[in-house]
Amino acid sequence: MASPLRIALLTYRGNPHSGGQGVYVRYLSRALVELGHEVEVFSGQPYPALDEGVAFTPVPSLDLYRADDPFRRPLLAEFRDWIDVLEYAAMCTAAFPEPLTFSLRIARLMRARQREFDVVHDNQGFGYGLLDVVPRMPVVATIHHPITIDRRLDLVHAPWYRQLSLRRWYAFTHMQSRVARRIPKLIAAAESGRRDAISELRLAPEKIDVVQNGVDVELFRPLPATPRVPGRIITTTSADVPIKGLVYLIEALAKLRTERDATLVVVGKPRAGGAVQQAIDRFGLRAHVTFETGIESLRLVELYASAEAAVIPSLYEGFSLPAAEAMACEVPIVATTGGALPEVVGTEGAAGLLVPPKDAGALAVAIGHVLDNHALRTRMGTAGRARVIERFTWTRTAAATTERYREVLERC
Repeated sequence: MASPLRIALLTYRGNPHSGGQGVYVRYLSRALVELGHEVEVFSGQPYPALDEGVAFTPVPSLDLYRADDPFRRPLLAEFRDWIDVLEYAAMCTAAFPEPLTFSLRIARLMRARQREFDVVHDNQGFGYGLLDVVPRMPVVATIHHPITIDRRLDLVHAPWYRQLSLRRWYAFTHMQSRVARRIPKLIAAAESGRRDAISELRLAPEKIDVVQNGVDVELFRPLPATPRVPGRIITTTSADVPIKGLVYLIEALAKLRTERDATLVVVGKPRAGGAVQQAIDRFGLRAHVTFETGIESLRLVELYASAEAAVIPSLYEGFSLPAAEAMACEVPIVATTGGALPEVVGTEGAAGLLVPPKDAGALAVAIGHVLDNHALRTRMGTAGRARVIERFTWTRTAAATTERYREVLERC
């Protein structure tokens, strides 16, 4: 039997309410510990929610993007070293410094603690500081999807006067591309993400493997006692950004409401005055779209249980935990074919229906078909949960990730 490993799991921000990366760190670390490994998570703010048995070391930043005071001006007494100065200076010039400055702090920590770990696992940070770690310790890194895709889509949808600042904000993607090529082993969550990472980041194909993400199937489960609300649709999006395609779902809802009583619950926070709010006002949907923000997991499960369909309108997804979580709750899916969504949802018509991205009309037709057919909803919901249990559990994810750790260790 192979000996347990000592794993340093890195994430430059870990809050499970701020995106899929926090969910990934929490559940992967828990599953690795359940397999007998020792895991210590190193994270910047917002800090992760971790389970018993997982060690944690905070890696404090200046926390410049905190939810209650974004782009804040720190007090002089808050600056501890040159990395803090670099972080603030970068923010003041419209850059996003967290992946870089977190990695520099990690490099300093790992120089002092390198004998305490068998392997370092970076969670989509790819900061230059990691290049100080690679010669000293075995390193594996997860790339959920290339952020260069977000950059390209944001620039396409941005007005001309925002494009310069967006290019500056996404400047860190050049660093990530360079660092990713120096990591011994990379993990992608889907085959589409692997292909895109190879193309976008110019990676050697043999360096990157697919390890699919998991779902907590004990938490995300059907709630038979919770009645479905007729016509209720649910979507989960951590950010009001073009890549999530929420504007197209708003337009699809407007089309649906010309024929039936349909409502939408959005688990996420809209940007004040942003494209989503403008679309809601343009179509007169304020009374028919509600937002749930910062909710606990049990509340999310209840919302899934009350919905007749879950919609993923994204232009691109590296995996889509919301799709898999909804499937685990036996909610039928309507999703686009963007990125990894067909790999998660599976065969068309089994657990869900697939439509092209950016097509509000096709979304409306598919959602209407699901809402109008109780037997179809039941069949797809049952098939969806079965697919998740078979393919997308965190135990499977942790076991496959451990295999990648050992591959790297064998080369050292």
